[in-house]
Amino acid sequence: MANSFTLDDTFAFSDFRVFLERAVRFADATVRLVANHGVLAAYVGVLAPAGLLDRTPTVLGLRTWGIRAGEVSDSVVSVRAVLDRLARTSGPWGEGQGDDGGDGGIRVPLPVVPATASWAGVTPPRGGWEHVGSISEVDLRVAAEAGIAEVATAIPGGMGEILVRKARSEVWGRPLPQHPALPAGAAFAAESLGFIPPALPGSLVGAVGGHAEVFTSGAWQRVSLSRGHVVVRGTALRV
Repeated sequence: MANSFTLDDTFAFSDFRVFLERAVRFADATVRLVANHGVLAAYVGVLAPAGLLDRTPTVLGLRTWGIRAGEVSDSVVSVRAVLDRLARTSGPWGEGQGDDGGDGGIRVPLPVVPATASWAGVTPPRGGWEHVGSISEVDLRVAAEAGIAEVATAIPGGMGEILVRKARSEVWGRPLPQHPALPAGAAFAAESLGFIPPALPGSLVGAVGGHAEVFTSGAWQRVSLSRGHVVVRGTALRV
């Protein structure tokens, strides 16, 4: 197993860093990095249940980048630890003198200390996905913004952790009206990770947008946008 991976170019380096800077805001703040077949897949936990009685859906964000063929690794590490290595890696935003590979590639060393994440034990399938519909980016953004506002209202200062989790589970576990099998947490992940293109100047909630395609494979669902994927284990809660 390799102790590093080599991103194709400076654009990939910057894109990877921005993705992690968004992911570090989540309470989980861990990332699973799977390198194989010339592709780096980065999974981050957006939502996950805290125990058997917690009904919060498991919602992950996924991005991929090209890397050098032959590099193979699979590790769960702290997002902050990876960002620290990016800051010390050679490249237009790095401060260190890391190996640039001599061909424009940028080598990123993996953190030495592993992390743990409840969601990382089962990886979404790579194949076998069946297309089951689509949902507009506008609807995803509206659902995300409405849910964020509802959670903020439902969680006043001083609430205990159990009540906070319950409120978030109820909001992000409910079905999306436009695609009832998907929990609203999928919209939250897409918006929070920057997968939904920004609103055009003067438009209402990004009124000119495309569609996200929805797929299913076994117990998993995937929402694929041009900027990334949201993968969900299970379906929305029926209250």
